[in-house]
Amino acid sequence: MVVKINENYLKLKSSYLFVEVARRESEFVKNNPEADVIKMGIGDVTKPLVPAVIEAFKDAVDEMGNAETFMGYGPEQGYDFLAEAIIKNDYEKYGISLETSEVFISDGAKCDTGNIQEIFGIDNKIAVTDPVYTVYVDTNVMAGRTGEMEDGMYDGLTYLKCNAENGFVPALPEEDVDIIYLCYPNNPTGTTLNKDQLKVFIDYAKENKAIILFDAAYEAFINEDNVPHSIYEIEGAKEVAIEFKSFSKTAGFTGTRCAYTVVPKELIGYDSEGNEVEINPLWNRRQTTKFNGVSYPVQRAAEATYSEEGKKQIKEIVDYYMANAKVIRESLTDLGLEVYGGVSSPYIWVKAPNNMDSWAFFDLLLNEANVIGTPGSGFGPSGEGYLRLTAFNTLENTKEAMDRISKLDI
Repeated sequence: MVVKINENYLKLKSSYLFVEVARRESEFVKNNPEADVIKMGIGDVTKPLVPAVIEAFKDAVDEMGNAETFMGYGPEQGYDFLAEAIIKNDYEKYGISLETSEVFISDGAKCDTGNIQEIFGIDNKIAVTDPVYTVYVDTNVMAGRTGEMEDGMYDGLTYLKCNAENGFVPALPEEDVDIIYLCYPNNPTGTTLNKDQLKVFIDYAKENKAIILFDAAYEAFINEDNVPHSIYEIEGAKEVAIEFKSFSKTAGFTGTRCAYTVVPKELIGYDSEGNEVEINPLWNRRQTTKFNGVSYPVQRAAEATYSEEGKKQIKEIVDYYMANAKVIRESLTDLGLEVYGGVSSPYIWVKAPNNMDSWAFFDLLLNEANVIGTPGSGFGPSGEGYLRLTAFNTLENTKEAMDRISKLDI
């Protein structure tokens, strides 16, 4: 007998996008140790945790050091105090009512969007936008829902193109699908869908008994009135959608790790005989079996983001990053480049000049300007010829990066 591997992993033809970016960065720095590299690629933040969060974090750690207030295993779904704060602050103000049992606290939206596919049958037909956050695709490849990759696309997946020609608004699938991944404000393009555009997908899901997996990790950056902060602002969405949100980019929790997923009790799927099955208990079972919960101090820290001081301090950080986005967007536009996003998102999607491909543009910026972006082709075939820049660096570095790029012959 021999140990057999999950051969679906062998379908992943290239290394994970950000691993390759890091490899090229490391090689460049090794060969150019004196270079001052400005990182605008991976979506990691630079601002530290705000004072209100730090205070709550420290207080909770002190509790853990006292026998009378020490907390052991917590509920895998998260503590009610955080779920209640989430519902009150992120949903009730939009007229959305939820129960705490519909909110599941986790250690990251990446984990949840990757793990959620486990509760669905292997024969479901999956649709993703193109370009797309790679986790949605790769985890379904790993699970065995796809064939091999050809021309940048996996056989068995339905790709919904998002490009300048359609205003980055994906069309409905031309073939029947069961699960649709949507991310808005979008990673990587930084574009948005308004309520009417999103309602089209909700109506499709209701008509076709499909489910929408809606990644709203960047909703705090929305600055447009008609762009929903939650998919549940739209009538009927609770019947067809699971929503993912995160404290990572909003409150600087990229290293602290906390997020949440909302699974409404109205949401149903079907077993092999066509019987209705509630989705909420399935995700609850998955989490209680495979996840041990987010630590108590981290959840207290997340709760503090909703305090009066926490809200004020975090808004200042969000505004800071969006000011960076404005600098990037306006600077690149002034250079005559095609630029998208950066209005209700910390991501800016840039068309490579002179018909360059994505990796060539990446290498140009790295080698000539010492600026790191993320090649659009890594997000799917429709990303070819584009580059993603993030607004999460410092304002000083952002301005310096734009100054360097302005001096390039492009």
